[in-house]
Amino acid sequence: MRLSRAFLPTLKETPADAQIASHRLMLRAGLIRQTSAGIYAWLPAGLRVLRRVEQIVREEQDRAGAQEILMPTIQPAELWKESGRYDDYGKEMLRIRDRHEREMLFGPTNEEMVTELFKSFARSYRDLPRNLYHIQWKFRDEVRPRFGVMRGREFLMKDAYSFDIDQAGAQHSYRQMFLAYLRTFQRMGLTAVPMRADTGPIGGNLSHEFIILAETGESGVFYDATYETTDWAGTDVSTDDVTGLEGFFNGVTASYAATDEMHDTAAWAAVPEDRRREGRGIEVGHIFYFGTKYSAAMGLTLAGPEGTTIVPEMGSYGIGVSRLVGALIEANHDEAGIKWPDAVAPWAAVILNLRPGDVATDAMCEDLYARLGDDAVYDDRSARAGEKFADADLMGFPWQAIIGPRGAAAGKVELKRRATGERVELSLDDAIAKIRGA
Repeated sequence: MRLSRAFLPTLKETPADAQIASHRLMLRAGLIRQTSAGIYAWLPAGLRVLRRVEQIVREEQDRAGAQEILMPTIQPAELWKESGRYDDYGKEMLRIRDRHEREMLFGPTNEEMVTELFKSFARSYRDLPRNLYHIQWKFRDEVRPRFGVMRGREFLMKDAYSFDIDQAGAQHSYRQMFLAYLRTFQRMGLTAVPMRADTGPIGGNLSHEFIILAETGESGVFYDATYETTDWAGTDVSTDDVTGLEGFFNGVTASYAATDEMHDTAAWAAVPEDRRREGRGIEVGHIFYFGTKYSAAMGLTLAGPEGTTIVPEMGSYGIGVSRLVGALIEANHDEAGIKWPDAVAPWAAVILNLRPGDVATDAMCEDLYARLGDDAVYDDRSARAGEKFADADLMGFPWQAIIGPRGAAAGKVELKRRATGERVELSLDDAIAKIRGA
């Protein structure tokens, strides 16, 4: 993409109502624009980041054995009345009527709908286990939407739902998602700590929030430094290995991690002092085992072995995909702008032409742009060099390929690494290899 033709409306001034770094930078870098309270349009650069985050989530869900479907945003109220949640949910649910006066709603979540879908398919215990997920827009009418995409009313979410024959099977499905989540966030360049969460009136002890560290986080967090050094993406435990996955899960959760609401000062005191970490955190995922809460309420019964009848055990697993874009910025920015991790950056590099109109400089920039293809943005504007550098830092491209007359004459590209500020001069071929991680 050439910046001279791009729809990338950057802002020099910080909007007055943007209170946190991610909201300020998403507006200033031209990633989003607000259309009404808590609702945003995603512009080309922001949409590319959103799609990259979504794809990593999808790949790890598929790797864990979940199957993708797509459920509608509008749901019939009857399903929620059947589960007993329609009147209990509160004003966060947007209730509507169609032209035939049928009660409908804009889905804030999908437990009821997925249970109804599964009920239309499953007949016996041989249809278990199954894990179904989708990535879909949700709406919750927050009384006070704020912080940009971090707490908006409309948001993109991955929600998965598992169905199992018994509690043991449901626990295995839960552990599969637990590992998938650790791998997902690490692939994005995030340190996400799984913290035991309150299960509320359902009871039990299977609920975890996945918290990433950020100064603007809504929760205080306490955790063992072990979580900072483990390679989740590279672990060789198989999600199909029941015993191995149980051992992995027990090993991970043995290390201390808690939000301030669940903090246990006695257990914290037992953590070696040099491994204690404290800070603020942002929730980016939540997994939850809830047994037969929905399957029983909605009449999902299956033929079991030897003439028995079973009610499937269920769990739900959510990741805030659009929220993750804001969280990534909260964890990766400085005063100049965003520092995108490579895996989620909208483009790997920006090519900065310091002297548009200079024949050699233009030729080298065009050559690099052609060879990098969709991996790069070409800043071919006639703007001053300082403005180009400032915009490149603001938008957070992992690499800045800087080309001026002196470098072009020598056949050299100056590469700047946004995350570290490191600069190096390389040949065109070596610069391309560096940008592509070769």
